[in-house]
Amino acid sequence: MRDSDVLDNNPHVSRSALEAMHGQVFGWALSRCNYEQAVAEDLVQQAYVELLTGKARFDGASSLKTFVFAVVQNLARSRYRRAASRLRLAGALHAETQDDATQPVEPGETGGIWDAVQRLPQRQRDIIELVFCRDLTVEEASRVMGVSTGTGRVHYDRAKKALRGKLAHD
Repeated sequence: MRDSDVLDNNPHVSRSALEAMHGQVFGWALSRCNYEQAVAEDLVQQAYVELLTGKARFDGASSLKTFVFAVVQNLARSRYRRAASRLRLAGALHAETQDDATQPVEPGETGGIWDAVQRLPQRQRDIIELVFCRDLTVEEASRVMGVSTGTGRVHYDRAKKALRGKLAHD
């Protein structure tokens, strides 16, 4: 890593490393926001702002990719907690608005395997996506999800078994 390539407020992060993983980071952000492109762009931009300003400091305890994925995950959780809070407040004022606003947005037609993955519980979906689509190890994916490695392995194992069963019946 060249000195001119490192971020001023985050000396263990290089611009070139962030550029190299941008596609995968953006894909993870898309999956965190029901594939809404504008929201995913906002999440990635906010993650980069946090890295550039040093608010999110990488200390080398994990891989950079795992760290950046976790930053995006935490920003998405925070964003949806605030949105859910606003919906509850709006629902108290207008009950009919809450019913329409809380319906999940499903991604477009994606094929049989992805449909089976989408029917898994949230944590199983997350670990499958992180391992198979985002090229993380189970250990790294567990860190991104904020669970222990053992818990991540359990979710991974259960997801594989559930997918085998769902795909055998389809």
